Amino acid sequence: MEKNEKPIVRLKPKSSLGPLLRGFPWVYDNELVLDRRTKAIPPGSIAILHSAERKPVGLVAFNPISKISVRILDLDLEAEIGLSWITDKISRAAKMRDRLYEQPYYRLVHAEADGLPGVVIDLFGDIAVIQPNAAWAEIMLEEICQAVLAVTKVKTILKNTAGRARKLEGLEGGNEVMYGTLPKDPVIVLMNGAKYMADLTTGQKTGLFYDQRPNHAFVATLSKDSRMLDMFCHVGGFGLAALAGGATSVLAVDGSKPALDLAEAGALQSGFKGLFATRKGDAFDVLTDLGQAAETFDVVICDPPAFASSKQSLDAGLRAYEKLARLASQLVKEDGFLGLCSCSHAADIAKFRTASLRGIGRAGRTAALIHTGFAGPDHPQHSQLSESGYLKTLFFRL
Repeated sequence: MEKNEKPIVRLKPKSSLGPLLRGFPWVYDNELVLDRRTKAIPPGSIAILHSAERKPVGLVAFNPISKISVRILDLDLEAEIGLSWITDKISRAAKMRDRLYEQPYYRLVHAEADGLPGVVIDLFGDIAVIQPNAAWAEIMLEEICQAVLAVTKVKTILKNTAGRARKLEGLEGGNEVMYGTLPKDPVIVLMNGAKYMADLTTGQKTGLFYDQRPNHAFVATLSKDSRMLDMFCHVGGFGLAALAGGATSVLAVDGSKPALDLAEAGALQSGFKGLFATRKGDAFDVLTDLGQAAETFDVVICDPPAFASSKQSLDAGLRAYEKLARLASQLVKEDGFLGLCSCSHAADIAKFRTASLRGIGRAGRTAALIHTGFAGPDHPQHSQLSESGYLKTLFFRL
């Protein structure tokens, strides 16, 4: 193989080209001919995908370690996967966000849906946080950084390695400052009339969950003159938005003391002193204790981590969602509202809704589904990839 010649990976006989040509962005390891030569291709290499008949299909990122062995980059075989190509993808992503948001506080790149498989980039003003969650992106991280600097006005770029996918890709290493200086304090993010504290160095994910922004806004419309319970509150997501919408008080619950500290700081910055209380503990235990104490709330929101992060954990995850709905329903006042969230891509919306309604019914409550929410438009869904539509939020009147 010549120095600039790209390696070739080939589909097995009977592997269908149809989904790929319609835009499906992945090829799994069991669909490829993984002989000794192919397995020796370094993870993250840019390769040419061939059909079983040895006809070129497109340019791909290849990783023999991952079950998602191939990520489609470009069906144009003449494309050059480099700085210019990456800059074009990020520029297109930025143009859409600039139409949606007045300030640069949003997800700039949402992986496959923005044409950069495995790449997540969140903006926090003049700071960008990049998660290179695929091997090719790890290798080309410098080009990704240069593209971000060219397209945006950021001065600092942080590499974040909290993505679960990195382990599946065989990636190691910790967080790094790629450009600029590490922020000493949490960044203040204004959303839905409240101020949120984003810890970009040791916080969860990239520091803030931008995906729930429109669902926070919907809860704010429900919460005027209401007492609210915000379970799995992280840095105050639903609770702070509810107070901005006129809630009279919020009890915010999370298992993380650092997250609760940030939530309290956000409440103080937002002018909600005395209206925002926190409680540290396991959510199921706290819900049980509140039920035994006969506590009730006008609005109850549950935004847990993924209970069903894979097909293998789906049944157990659905049982957990059902239990959560049952315990939370008992705390909602008559004609009050219950919001249940799932970020489990393995649990589609039909399964999640069924589990939630089963839990509500087992609590002896009846419910009307009044709204279904998804991730905000800065988290676009890839048309052929159901995993990109991971977030579902169901709002019920009980």
